Amino acid sequence: MKEIASFPSFSRRDSEAVPWQRSAVASGVEVKNLGTADGRAIQLVKFAPGVTFPDHYHTGPEFIYMLEGQAVQNGELLSAGWVGIAAAGTVDHGFRSETGCVFLFVYDHGQVFDSVQPPMKG
Repeated sequence: MKEIASFPSFSRRDSEAVPWQRSAVASGVEVKNLGTADGRAIQLVKFAPGVTFPDHYHTGPEFIYMLEGQAVQNGELLSAGWVGIAAAGTVDHGFRSETGCVFLFVYDHGQVFDSVQPPMKG
């Protein structure tokens, strides 16, 4: 049987070993930073019941896969198993969870989540 080469650009991580950290942007939100590669980041995000995340502008695309609970993204309900996709240049208004939720989140690593204004160029 042929041996498969190991590539240093591949990595894996046990998400249970990664600690939950408080969000710097919203109270009641915790994140697990699972990794970054090529300018993208992946996180597990947990909202406590009743939390609303600040409105924010997307400098790049954002992908959400709801694992547990429910959230409302721009007036649309996301339940477990649903996917939410936000294109670059859009604004999230009132992303909130009444039940609490956990979702997988993929985004551009340098994205800022505390402004509804596009970044200044220059």
